[in-house]
Amino acid sequence: MQMEKKDIRALSKEELRNFFVANKDKAFRGNQVYEWLWSKGAHSFEDMTNISKGTRGMLEANFVINHIKVDTMQRSEDGTVKNAVRLHDGLVVESVLIPTETRTTACVSSQVGCSLDCNFCATARLKRMRNLEPAEIYDQVLAIDRESRLYYNHPLSNIVFMGMGEPLMNYNNVIKAINMITSEEGLGMSPKRIMVSTSGIPKIIKKMADDEVKFKLAVSLHSAIDEIRSRIMPFSKNFPLTDLREALEYWYRKTKSKVSYEYVVWKGINDNKASVDALVKFCKYVPCKVNLIEYNPIDDGEFQQASEESISAYIKALEAIGIVVKVRRSRGKDIDAACGQLANKEA
Repeated sequence: MQMEKKDIRALSKEELRNFFVANKDKAFRGNQVYEWLWSKGAHSFEDMTNISKGTRGMLEANFVINHIKVDTMQRSEDGTVKNAVRLHDGLVVESVLIPTETRTTACVSSQVGCSLDCNFCATARLKRMRNLEPAEIYDQVLAIDRESRLYYNHPLSNIVFMGMGEPLMNYNNVIKAINMITSEEGLGMSPKRIMVSTSGIPKIIKKMADDEVKFKLAVSLHSAIDEIRSRIMPFSKNFPLTDLREALEYWYRKTKSKVSYEYVVWKGINDNKASVDALVKFCKYVPCKVNLIEYNPIDDGEFQQASEESISAYIKALEAIGIVVKVRRSRGKDIDAACGQLANKEA
């Protein structure tokens, strides 16, 4: 029975150097291959033009490059680009390029499906099939960087982990991907231009603080009242707001980095004064800013966009205590590309 070949990008540079030495070649060959794999984004061993045909054949015999393939790409009237990304095993995730006048942002996925059960999210209706590998996350960013250069004439500016999946449930792989994205041997992006959005897993938030990560943290809060939050996000019953608050206070003490709260206001759910007051109180615990997000309904069910008056009530109350508030309008509506509400229709 033929053994399945290992993805060569699972090897560190040192492991690649050792592989070449063990095969009677020079260690620096590992450096060359590493550069092709990461900074040059080679899709195949044949792309490695400064490496001999015999060496490329040896690599082909021992390894594969499980590169992603952008199956379909849709461009919205507002310039948003949605990629349906096919993985080596046939599963599909989505990534989105979101342009503004001054920058382009990549919204990337971290899991196929999702580990959690947020009732308002299309992705949560898909069972989690598997975590994405570091290289599969990196590839999404590389593809969007190329699209940014092609369509907007400048490199990718920012990255948000707000696509499919809960990033903190794939923590190790997400960290490895970010390390490569920020490495000079990868894309060389500043970690301050990367935001990881979580539904709020206190233990891992504390671990991130202990690991002294340099990227930004966003929390999908949606309610500062446990009863309402658990209705919106049933898994949060295991992570009450007191635990989340403690983890965020720990995060700020260790990192001195503000937290962004992602917050959707829904009609009849959290569009009342008690919800506004609770959020105002929660925002006092840790230096933060709030993004109020326009909701893209996924059906005609209970989750429907609240009125402008309700959103204005939140803005007025938060600004009164000095909290920076932004309203995020949904992008790419004509191609159904809303980060965090991506549906795996092709899989």
